Amino acid sequence: MAKKKRRIQARRKKEFRYRGRTLEELKAMSLNELIEVLPSRARRSLKRGLNEEEKTLLKSIETREKDVYRTHRREMVILPQFVGKTIAVHNGKEFKKVKIEPEMIGHYLGEFALTRKRVEHSGPGVGATRSSKYIPLK
Repeated sequence: MAKKKRRIQARRKKEFRYRGRTLEELKAMSLNELIEVLPSRARRSLKRGLNEEEKTLLKSIETREKDVYRTHRREMVILPQFVGKTIAVHNGKEFKKVKIEPEMIGHYLGEFALTRKRVEHSGPGVGATRSSKYIPLK
């Protein structure tokens, strides 16, 4: 048990690296240099260029200091500039706050604000049919 704890602590102390580069190196890169490091799907979407809403989101994150940045841009690729910020992503009904971690680089904002809820069924109600009113005593 102690051996396992030491391994876990050693993993936590490791410095974050994304494909062999530290977070500081990634932040220092230009967008064109960063595109070459990202996975293919993110690389293709960034090579097409950012649209106006994505440009304004990127500019506001780089210039303004806010607690939470709100956006509808679920298809925006998470860049190293976003790390440490909180972004509220719209899921179709409300804004879900997402704290950006270094491990999220290269993923999309929409991946972290789910659009569907988990289905939770309750017990039978007043209008239930005769067959569904039966509840086993277990």
